[in-house]
Amino acid sequence: MSTHPDVIHRLQSALQEAGHPAAGHLLVPLADKGLAHDHVRLLGTGLLARIPKQSQLGLAAQDNLDYQRACFGRAAASGHTPVLHGVLAPSAHLPRGALLVQEIVGRAVCLPDDLPALAAALAALHAGPLPEAAARAPLLNAADPLQALVHEINTQATHLGEAGLPAAVLTAIDGERRRLQTRAAGSDRPARCLIAFDAHPGNFIVRPDGSAVLVDLEKCRYAFPGLDLAHATLYTSTTWDLDTRVVLSVDEVLGFYAAWAGAAGPSGRAAQAWHGPLRRAMWLWSITWCAKWRALSGAAAEARADGEDWSGERSEAALVAHVRERVDHYLSPAVVDEVLDGFNRFERGLHA
Repeated sequence: MSTHPDVIHRLQSALQEAGHPAAGHLLVPLADKGLAHDHVRLLGTGLLARIPKQSQLGLAAQDNLDYQRACFGRAAASGHTPVLHGVLAPSAHLPRGALLVQEIVGRAVCLPDDLPALAAALAALHAGPLPEAAARAPLLNAADPLQALVHEINTQATHLGEAGLPAAVLTAIDGERRRLQTRAAGSDRPARCLIAFDAHPGNFIVRPDGSAVLVDLEKCRYAFPGLDLAHATLYTSTTWDLDTRVVLSVDEVLGFYAAWAGAAGPSGRAAQAWHGPLRRAMWLWSITWCAKWRALSGAAAEARADGEDWSGERSEAALVAHVRERVDHYLSPAVVDEVLDGFNRFERGLHA
């Protein structure tokens, strides 16, 4: 069932008010699997409604819809994302509005077998033309994406104290933050392109022809492809979703990076020097997000329809329990140690 028992009625009312041709179709809620959206199938139309629960970028309701519209539009050239078919504006029925997107028919990712398909999908996304700087809005396009990422990590890290972490974990995170800040102080950077910034395996669907489709495009930005490669294969990503959970070996991860480089061509080879640092950086972003979620998820849901809201009240109890279990696991000393050791083995393998 959906997070909100009345989501079907509210979506139906919004469709009717908009005069949408799907208004008379049966609406079927999908399982509650994400903290940012409810999803509803518009039976017989080939469409899904993405109904925001919040904006992970802290945007107002209409701005959030505009941002996601741009994500789908910019990523479409890859051929590995759903087509956006319409937007329902914020209303009394749906205070945060909704997007109507192509329903991708397929199955969950099976790792490690589908790693080449994920690599090909991401290479296609990253290969898209880079618009002139003035045309990149509203997507994030920081003057220095690495320094911007450091800032995001530091902002999330303000919740480390509230998260009740063991001293060993705090020490490990602090060491990685210092390592990243040292790298960011240099002037060299990899080439930027359109990236998903949310490319964990649970956000892909594999079509019957074996190709992978990235279905969640809420957080696209212009930054570095290594962040997507990391997010697709980090331990905190591959063990997040119940339908895709697996622990990848270092050799399997290296094979994925090689597959992406082969599909990406010369730009893929040029990015190799940054694979290690960006892998560590994406983990830092993920682990500080875990601390942030632990600190904020117990709060009551906000009455307003704008901005972020990590309250557990916005999702079903089973999903919240799953996220809590995963967050606790990722923030444990043994797991942090294993992840950091994995980074060292990955970097040795890259240069072997």
